[in-house]
Amino acid sequence: MASRYWVVSLPVQQGSASAASLWNRLQEQISRHSFDTPLYRFNIPNLRVGTLDSLLALSDDLQKSNTFVEGVSHKIRRQIEELERVSGVESSSLTVDGVPVDSYLTKFVWDDAKYPAMAPLRETVDTIQGQVAKIEDDLKVRVAEYNNVRSQLNAINRKQSGSLAVRDLSNLVKPEDIVISENLTTLLAVVPKYSQKDWLSSYETLTSYVVPRSSKQLHEDNEYALYTVTLFSRVADNFRTTARERGFQIRDFEYNLEAQEGRKQELERLMRDQENFRNSLLQWCYTSYGEVFSSWMHFCAVRVFAESILRYGLPPSFLACVLAPSVKGEKKVRSILEGLCDNTHSAYWKPEEDAGGMAGLGGDADTHPYVSFTINIA
Repeated sequence: MASRYWVVSLPVQQGSASAASLWNRLQEQISRHSFDTPLYRFNIPNLRVGTLDSLLALSDDLQKSNTFVEGVSHKIRRQIEELERVSGVESSSLTVDGVPVDSYLTKFVWDDAKYPAMAPLRETVDTIQGQVAKIEDDLKVRVAEYNNVRSQLNAINRKQSGSLAVRDLSNLVKPEDIVISENLTTLLAVVPKYSQKDWLSSYETLTSYVVPRSSKQLHEDNEYALYTVTLFSRVADNFRTTARERGFQIRDFEYNLEAQEGRKQELERLMRDQENFRNSLLQWCYTSYGEVFSSWMHFCAVRVFAESILRYGLPPSFLACVLAPSVKGEKKVRSILEGLCDNTHSAYWKPEEDAGGMAGLGGDADTHPYVSFTINIA
C-alpha cells in the first residue's frame, strides 16, 4: 500500500482525443516508461459548475479547506496509532465502510446520496467542512475525557511508585505493624540506606520512653528503607525533632482500613474507566477516520473539478486520475504527464523561477501545465 499519491487532471482538447483515448495513451506511456507507478482513474461526476466568479471565490478557499480536512484525518490516525500502542493491540487496517483506505481512494465513487452532484460546489464544500469540524470537536471531548482519567491514574501511580520519602505508604503497612493504644503510638521512619546501621543502633536513645527492639523494617527502595518504631505518645514530637536532626524522616501516617479500602476501590474504578474510555475512543476513531477520509476524497474531487475548469475552461473536459510514483520515478512521471497535456499555454504554468508565469491555483508551490496535488494518507 502506497502512502503518498498524486491526484492530477489532464486537459482533453475539444474536437480531438476523447478522455478514453487520453487514458489509453497515459496507460501506455506509464507502462512503457514508469511501469512501477500504479495508475487509476479518479471518477468525478458532472458537478454543478455555477458562475466563473463563484469558482474563483471557491478556489481561494480550497487549499485552506483541504489543509483542515487533511489535518483532522491525520489527527485521528495518530490517535489510533497511540491507542493501539498503549493497548498493545495489533494495528488494524484503516477502512472506509469496510474498504481499505487505499482501495477507497483508487476506486473512488462519488456518494450522490450524501453529496448531491447538482448542489452548488460551495454548499458541498461547506457541508464537508461542517461534518469534519463536528467530528474534530467530538474527538477533542472524547480525548479530554480519556486523558482526564489517565491523569488521575498517573497521579496515583506516582504516589505509589516514588521514593519512600514521598510515596503513599498505605499499601506497605499492615494492621499488625502498627501499635495504637492509650499511651503508645507507632511512627514510620524513612532512613537513608547508608544510615540503617546508625538507625538501628540509635533509635532507642533518640528520646526517652522508646520501646526497646520495637523497630522493624517494612520496605526498602533504591534510596531509603522504611522502619517502624513504637514509643510513648507524649514523646512523639520530641522523637520527630531529634530524628530529623540525625537525618531520619518521620512520615505522617494514620492507619485507616476504611480509607485504604476506599483508595483501592477508587484505583480499580479508574483502571476500569481508563480501559472503557480507551476501547470506546479507539472504536470511535476507527469509524470516524473512515467518515473523515471519505469526506476528504469527496473534497479532493471538488477541488480537481473546480481547478480543472479554471485551468482548462468550459465545458468541463478533462481526465482525472490517481498515481503513486516512487520517489525516483517522480521526474519521469511528471515528464509523461506534461507531454500528454497538448497545451499551447504550458509555459505559463511552469514554476515562476523557470518561466516567470502564473502561480498555480489552490496554492500549490510546484505548478505544472496540468492540475496536480499530493495526498498523504499516512
